[in-house]
Formats: sequence, C-alpha cells, structure tokens
Amino acid sequence: MKIKLIVLLSFLFIANTKNEETFFWGPTGHRTTGKIAEMHLTNKAKRKIDKLLQGQSLAFVSTYADEIKSDRSFSKYYPWHYVNMGLNETYATTEKNPKGDIVTGIDTCIKVLKDKNSSEADKVFHLKLLVHFVGDLHQPMHIGQREDKGGNTIQVQWFGKGTNLHAVWDSKMIEEWNMSYVELAENAKQLTKNEIKEIEKGSVVSWVDEIHEITKEVYASVKVGENLKYRYSYDHLATVRTQLQKGGIRLASILNDIFK
Repeated sequence: MKIKLIVLLSFLFIANTKNEETFFWGPTGHRTTGKIAEMHLTNKAKRKIDKLLQGQSLAFVSTYADEIKSDRSFSKYYPWHYVNMGLNETYATTEKNPKGDIVTGIDTCIKVLKDKNSSEADKVFHLKLLVHFVGDLHQPMHIGQREDKGGNTIQVQWFGKGTNLHAVWDSKMIEEWNMSYVELAENAKQLTKNEIKEIEKGSVVSWVDEIHEITKEVYASVKVGENLKYRYSYDHLATVRTQLQKGGIRLASILNDIFK
C-alpha cells in the first residue's frame, strides 16, 4: 500500500512539473508585457494593429503561442520559445538549433509582418507569435542551459511545494505578488525618455546576450532542493518586473518600426 502511494505521489509531482513547463512567463507575465507595449505604441501602429487583431488587445493575444502548443500541427514553432546557451557562451558562439530558436522565430515574425505580399491571416498569426516571443525572450531562463532545459529540471521548493527553477521565474514570484497584469503594467517604473531610448537600443541578438547575464545570476541564486520563500521574492522580484517592462518597451519599438 505504501509503495502504491509513493508511486502515485511521484506521478502527481512529475505531472505537475510538466504542466508548469508548458507556460512561459505565465499568462499574467505575458499580459503585463503586452499591456506595457500598448502604452508605448504610436497612434499609427495602434490603428494598424487594432485592425489586424479586430479589436483584441496585445495583452489578450500574448498567450496565443502557448495555447496552440496543444495542437501538434504547430509543433514546429515550439523551439522558437527559447534558445539554449552555455553560461559562458554568447548567441554568436553557441551551437544553433537547426529547427530554429527564439531569435530566428522573432526575425521570421518581423519579416512576415513587413512583407507586403503576406496574407492578412499570416500577419495576424505571426503578430500573435511575436508578442509572445518577445515576452519569452525577457524571461532569463529562456536563455538557459540545454542540459537542464532552462532550469526545468532543477528541482526546488516554493513555500514548501515542489516545483522547478524555471517555473519560479515564469510565474511563482508573479503569482505570489498577487497583482493583475493591469496593476503590474500601471505600476511599472516611471522612466525618462532617455531611459526608454536606452532600453530600445540594440538588436534581438544583443538583447539575448544582455539577458543571458541575468540568466547566470539566476542559476547562481539557488541550490537544488532549496525551499524558496519571501526572501527569494524580495531579492529577485524587482528583476522580474524590470524584465517585463523591458519586454513591453522593446515589443512596442519593434511594432512601431513594422507599422510605421
């Protein structure tokens, strides 16, 4: 009887962990990035995006790329959610996935949206993907190591409950903060025009290398099996909020360029 119970509990733990792996930033995080992006769009970009999405907001469509993962016909887009990099590598030096990665995914979406010959359906689809992937890019564990699947196999506890490092950064800290995506967006740090311009500078590749420096800090922040609680959130939630804001600002910058 005890053996059966242990097996059952193990199965439930694994199932729960796998379920957590299916979300990136988590819905609240992605919607926050989408909402912040809307705050930085030009009027022209807003009109064109509103027409394409038929009134749906960037926040609303921000989780689309995760939702379609339940349909195997979209499986080719799965590698576009992340890029695997060793801690001492840059995007230029890392071995590339032949199926693509978050950089090639974002670049493809931009090309489709800029192509005058793209159908409206293709533009809508790739716009939804782009919103999501720019959000994913700014979650440091999406630029994690191949051997631990971006922290998915690094088991820790969150307030005494089993989880993994990736999930802590995707959603656990955000959920513990207990604010809606609108509240998170509206309470983002007030930035000057020069600070916003600094965030907008660079390319997708340079952003990968920048965020990868945070990835290194995340890996060094825990020990396997550690029970993470209020102190961990206190030390790292500000980084999560900054990354959500940067993702929104950079997404808006990309969209403003596409729909100028």
